[in-house]
Amino acid sequence: MPATHTFPLAGPLLRGSRCPRVALIGQPRAGKSCIFKAASSTVVHHERLAGVGPAYAECQVEVGLEQISLVDLPSLDTFHELAGNMPNATVVLKYLLWGDHWPTIARHESHQPETAFAAPDVLLLVMDATALERDLELALELAQIGKPLVIALNRMDEARSKRLFINVRALSEKLGAPVVPTVAHMGIGLADLFSTVIRAAHEKRAPKPQPPSPHIVEHLAPITDIVTQAAVATAFNVPATFFALQLAENDDYFFQELRCHFPAEAIALLDARDTASDILPRPLGEEIHADRHHRAAVLYEAVTRPGGGALQPRWQRWADEVFLHPRWGFAGTLAIFALVLFFVFEVSAFLDSLTVARLIAWAEPWQPTDLSGVLARAVLDGGIGLLGIVIPYMIPLVVLLVLLEESGIMHRVAFVVDRGFHQLGLHGGVALPFLMGLGCNVPALAATAAVTHGRDKTVAALLITFLPCSARSAILLALGGKYLGGFGVFCLFMLTPIVVSLVGKLLKRRYPETTPGMIQEIPSYAVPTLRALLANTWERSRDIVTIVLPLLVAGSVVLALLTHFGADAWINLALTPITGWWLGLPVVLGVPILFGVLRKELSLLMVFQALGTQELAGVLSTTQIATFLVFLTFYVPCVSTFAMMLKLLGRREALFSVALSVGAALAVAAAVRWPLELIL
Repeated sequence: MPATHTFPLAGPLLRGSRCPRVALIGQPRAGKSCIFKAASSTVVHHERLAGVGPAYAECQVEVGLEQISLVDLPSLDTFHELAGNMPNATVVLKYLLWGDHWPTIARHESHQPETAFAAPDVLLLVMDATALERDLELALELAQIGKPLVIALNRMDEARSKRLFINVRALSEKLGAPVVPTVAHMGIGLADLFSTVIRAAHEKRAPKPQPPSPHIVEHLAPITDIVTQAAVATAFNVPATFFALQLAENDDYFFQELRCHFPAEAIALLDARDTASDILPRPLGEEIHADRHHRAAVLYEAVTRPGGGALQPRWQRWADEVFLHPRWGFAGTLAIFALVLFFVFEVSAFLDSLTVARLIAWAEPWQPTDLSGVLARAVLDGGIGLLGIVIPYMIPLVVLLVLLEESGIMHRVAFVVDRGFHQLGLHGGVALPFLMGLGCNVPALAATAAVTHGRDKTVAALLITFLPCSARSAILLALGGKYLGGFGVFCLFMLTPIVVSLVGKLLKRRYPETTPGMIQEIPSYAVPTLRALLANTWERSRDIVTIVLPLLVAGSVVLALLTHFGADAWINLALTPITGWWLGLPVVLGVPILFGVLRKELSLLMVFQALGTQELAGVLSTTQIATFLVFLTFYVPCVSTFAMMLKLLGRREALFSVALSVGAALAVAAAVRWPLELIL
C-alpha cells in the first residue's frame, strides 16, 4: 500500500470555525518560507499587518482530517533588537501578542488593524540546524509569550553533512516544546511537523518560561512589580515575564507606551534599571542579553555533538538530491516522466501489436450481415476494446504507478511539481496520472482517484479527458504526419497544454479555489513487495471489468444496430450542423466521428470507408484535415473513459465532462479552421 501518515484525533476536529491559526516564525534563511510553500494551497492571501510593514501570507492547509490556517510572517531577529534595528517587526510582535484586538495602550496609534486577523493559536518556530545557537535565543524569548510552541529544526541534511549531530529529544525536553527535524526544501519531515502542530493546538499547552539567571532575577523583581499592577497589566495585556524582560532590556515601544499612559510607573522603571545597572557589571539590558546568549550557548553544547553518529546511506542522499533538490530535482522528475512516456509509446505499443492488433486483424474478415451475427460481432468488438485497454495500457501503467508509489519515488515527484500544478488549482499528486493519460485515460482516471479527493479529483478527472491518449496520438501521427508535415503535427500536439491550461482556468470558476494546502508525505525509500504490487494492481484495475466492459459492449451493440438498419444517413443528417456547417467537413464524416466514442482508431478507419478512398488529399483540403484532427483530439472521450467518469464523479459530472469536451473541441476546431481558411 502507498505510504500513509497517521493523524490521531484528540477531541473535536479542528476545521471550519475551529480551525487554529499557526504563525510561522523564523530568522532569515532558516527555511520558514520553504515550509510555507511546501504546505501552501492554490490560494494564498497576502495582507499587511496594520497596513504597515512587510506583508504576510496566509492559506488553509489540510492536516489529515483537520485544518490549520498557516500564516507566514516576515522574518525577524530576537525581540530585544526590534525597536532599534527592525522597526517593522514591532508590528509582527503586536500580531503575536494581540492579533487585531489591540489593548488600550495601542488604540491611539495612527496605524490600526485594517483586516480581521486573530492572534495565532500556535507558534511554529523554524530554526536552522547549522546555526542552532543563534536561533536558540529566539526560542528562549518565544517561550515567554505563553502560547503553544512547536519547533521545526530545519536544514538537518546540511548539519549531517557537516558532521554535526543534534539530540532532538534532549533539545525538546530542555526547551519544553516539541522539536521536529526537517529538510524543508525537500519536504522531509513536514508531515510529522504538522501533525505535531495539530497536537499542540489540541493540547493548548505552552512551554514553561525559562527565567534568566538568579543574579538577574533579583534585579527584575521591582520591574515585575510594575508590570503586574492591575491597571498596567490590563492596559498592556502582555505576559508578565515577557513584558518585564522587554522593559528591562529597554524596548523602546513598550517603554514609550508606559511613559505615555503610566508616567509614574515609567519613572519607577527607570529607577529600577539604574539601580540594577549600578550593581551589575554592565547595564541591565546588556546583562540580560548576555545572559540569554550564555544560556543558549550552554543549551547548544548540551544537545550537539560534532563528529561520530550514523550518516544517511550514500545512495539515499544521492537519490534525494536527484528527486528532491530545489534546483536540479527536476532532473529526477523528468527521468520518471520519460520512463512513463517510454511505457506509453514503446512498451504499450509493443504489447498492443502483439495482442489486440492481432485480434483486430483476426476479426476483420468477419463482416456478418444477419442480425444475430451483427450482434455477436458487436459483442466481440466490445471485448476487443476492453482488451485493448487492459493488456497494453492498464496493466503496465498501473504496475508502474504502484512501483513508483511503493518505492517512495512518486511522492517525491509530486512534491517537486506541486507548485507548477497550483497554476491549474491542483496539487502535485496528479502529475503521474496526467502522464498516464497519454497512454490511456482510463488507468489515468483510476490513478487520479487514488491520489486525490474532493474538488481536486473532479478537476483533475475533467482535465485528463483532454489529454491525447495513444489512440488519438496515433491518428494525429498517421494523418497529420502524412498531410500536414512534422511542423503541423507539432502544432497539433502543442494545442494540448494550451487547451488544458485554458480549461483549467475556466474550471476554477465552476469549482472555486477553496482547496486547502496539502502536506506532501515524503516516505522512506522501500523495495516494493510482490504481494503489495499484485494487490494494488488488482485494486485499481477491477472496476474496468465491472463498469467499462458493459458500457463498451452496449455502445458497440447500439452503433452496430444503427448501421445494420441503415441509419447512417440519418446520423449524418443529424450531425450536419456540426460536420458541415461548423467544421466545414463533408457530411459523410458524421458516422466516423460518432463511432469514435468506442475507439478513436475506428474514426480513422471509417473515414476512408466514408470517403471511399485511401488518399484523403484528393477529397479533403489541408484546412479540413487539420480541423478534423483537432476536433477528433478534444471531443467526447471514449465510452470507457465516460464509464470511469461515472464511477468517479457521478452522472452529473460525467455528463458535464461530455458537454465540456464537445464545447472545447468545437471552439478549438473553429479557432484553427477560420484562420487557416484565410491563409490557405
